[in-house]
Amino acid sequence: MTKYDPLNEYLKKSGRLNLRLTFAEIEKILADKLPASAYKYAAWWANGGHIQANAWLEAGYKVDNVNWDMQAVTFHK
Repeated sequence: MTKYDPLNEYLKKSGRLNLRLTFAEIEKILADKLPASAYKYAAWWANGGHIQANAWLEAGYKVDNVNWDMQAVTFHK
């Protein structure tokens, strides 16, 4: 079990093609803060190579866009 399993479950249950979540919403889903690097670096949201990416990839999603001004990420199935 990883810190990002709740995000995986949330995405699996959403059933939506596109899903935009703010960083705050993701933190609520996780019941934990995102690391500072999630707020600073696009690489943190890369589709692979990181434990957090496994959460959305295993749910059938990829990060489509990160909006830094809105602190939001769009996932696409």
